[in-house]
Amino acid sequence: MATVSTLPRAAVLRAPGRARKLLKDVPILPGVILLALILTAIFADVIAPYDPTVPVAGAKVFQPPFWMNGGSLIAPFGTDFQGRDVLSRLIYGARVSLLVGITGTLVAGGIGLTLGILAGYLGGWVDHAVMRLTDAWLALPFLMFAIFLAALLGAGVSNIIIVFGLVYWTRYARVIRGEVLTLREREFVRLAQVAGVSTPKIVMRHIVPNVMNTWMVLASLTVGVVIVTEASLSFLGVGVPPPTPAWGSMLADARSTLMVGYWWLTVLPGLCISAVVLAANLFGDWLRVRLDPQRRDL
Repeated sequence: MATVSTLPRAAVLRAPGRARKLLKDVPILPGVILLALILTAIFADVIAPYDPTVPVAGAKVFQPPFWMNGGSLIAPFGTDFQGRDVLSRLIYGARVSLLVGITGTLVAGGIGLTLGILAGYLGGWVDHAVMRLTDAWLALPFLMFAIFLAALLGAGVSNIIIVFGLVYWTRYARVIRGEVLTLREREFVRLAQVAGVSTPKIVMRHIVPNVMNTWMVLASLTVGVVIVTEASLSFLGVGVPPPTPAWGSMLADARSTLMVGYWWLTVLPGLCISAVVLAANLFGDWLRVRLDPQRRDL
């Protein structure tokens, strides 16, 4: 009876220590920024004071932020050329950036993971075909290729996600292939092959779990790149179509007003993009160290 009662207690005592070890040295500032982005995107409907596509009643066009002369708490971060609340548009823009950043990364990572495993494990003509395709893809300028695909598929969030999947899968394929080339020579894989285990089971049981750490690091570093590219496409008019608020399209709408003193229309979305991308890159660097068994403190 005593033994049965102590087992749950031991499990409870081990859990906090395991969680502390997992979250050891988490970068606080990047974590706070990314958590704020996630919460803002999820609860945008609750947090945003106004509809981001409709002018604010009682507010003037190009109304400055509340701390400037002529500003008002009705629109704390000011209004744009149509009298829409900048704060609400920034909040809803976070939802677009998070959606495109995560789903675009997952699509690109899924394509790259699949092709990298096929090339590394099967070898032969499959490896040659995938790697030559990867080399050809890498020879294309990423931004120009993304603009071409976005113009070809048309504007829209779903099309932008497809574009990013087709553009950024190469960085996954090449790295994952190198990992798989090493793994397929390991003893546990050779023993599974000798035992007659089918190729799909070997890949799912032995290959995929051992490359997921590398995949996660690449994904964390790709999110920031995808967000910047989405902002660039929206800035150029081939990204998220209006009136859907996106940080890049906000910059595009405000570029003609920067030199006439309406600086908040460009500075505020620019700061949001910079902060999120910097936080994603710093978090990716931390994750790379934590998941590298040669560098982390075991």
